[in-house]
Amino acid sequence: MDNYNETTQERPKVNPFLSIWLHPKRTTRYMIEEKSIGFAILLMSIGYLGVTLSDLIDSTFLSDWSPWFIVIFCVIAAPISGIIGTAFSALITWLFGKLFKGTGTYSHLFKGLSLTAIPFIVLIPFYLIWLFTSPESLMNPDFAGPYPWFFWLAILLTIVVVIWSIVITVGIVAEAHQIPNWMAFLTLLIPTIIFVILFIILMIVLFLIFGIFIGMM
Repeated sequence: MDNYNETTQERPKVNPFLSIWLHPKRTTRYMIEEKSIGFAILLMSIGYLGVTLSDLIDSTFLSDWSPWFIVIFCVIAAPISGIIGTAFSALITWLFGKLFKGTGTYSHLFKGLSLTAIPFIVLIPFYLIWLFTSPESLMNPDFAGPYPWFFWLAILLTIVVVIWSIVITVGIVAEAHQIPNWMAFLTLLIPTIIFVILFIILMIVLFLIFGIFIGMM
């Protein structure tokens, strides 16, 4: 990981698609200072295609459509989900980063976090092959037949990409907010814990309401 206080004069031009894998902080600083919001949206549009394709696993609501229609749907949905997801993530990390005296702006976080979509680009060809060769094994949760040979490869690669994307995110938040990695990790961990607790409370409340409603019938 690069030191977050690297100066502009020392920073060479980088290729975000390649450098983000091993140099998230350098890439983030380059993204913040050299690239536009439009470029960030382009990154998300490409990367989130891999996300939406991987989300097809056990997605029965699209199982009756042709693979070509599903691909078109994913191409349209990718930039929309990317913008919404990144905008929300940027808001949360911007707000909670202030707890650790982070100096990043919302724009910095938005452009930086768009880089987390890049690793998912490598998933695109694997899920396209899976979709066109064996769509039933991809989207049918009750599929009992033999899985294609690349099933385990796609799943393993997905797990690796997700884990590495999380590692990259820590570096991005650290650089955007100019804080150490451990503070960036807490910036991500604290809201995650809060949302999990709120979700559990919501499920308990809904369960109780549903139980009361059933008891009154």
